[in-house]
Amino acid sequence: MKLMVMVAHPNLETSRANAALVKELQRREAADIRLLYREYPDWKIDVEREQRLLLAYDRIVFQFPWYWYSCPALLKKWMEDVLTFGWAYGPEGKALKGKEFMAAITSGGTFNCYQAGGENWFTISEFLKPIQRTFTKCNGVFLPPYVLYNANRASEEELLEQSRRYAEHILSPAPLLVH
Repeated sequence: MKLMVMVAHPNLETSRANAALVKELQRREAADIRLLYREYPDWKIDVEREQRLLLAYDRIVFQFPWYWYSCPALLKKWMEDVLTFGWAYGPEGKALKGKEFMAAITSGGTFNCYQAGGENWFTISEFLKPIQRTFTKCNGVFLPPYVLYNANRASEEELLEQSRRYAEHILSPAPLLVH
């Protein structure tokens, strides 16, 4: 399986959790890692290049911090620019058919904050429905997300363990992820 991880963190240099996840993937040489905010500091996305890259991979993981119940703005813009009618969706839009997509999220909130009756009322999976539908509308397969909760309060040991779990999750065959 050819795997690309697109890291969409506006300040990766100051992130302990996202940086730890990236470091584990680099250590394993498990995926091609792209840093979206470094590649497009001017926010001018090279749509043709991005579409070629999507075609070259079997699974695409979008790794990002959880901002206001969604992804950072540049990743949203990337989706709007790259996933075009007639290419990614619509009657002729079959380019991404069967591609696997996954979200990998770091959240400052705890697991219990993202439950019915919790502080945020809904689960991360419920909040992810618009992103999930974006990729299923593009004929892709949206796999269960990886979520690192309580990210800003995790110890170094916890981050190391979560990084290992993250790598195992995104490298797992789809049938093992979908029950």
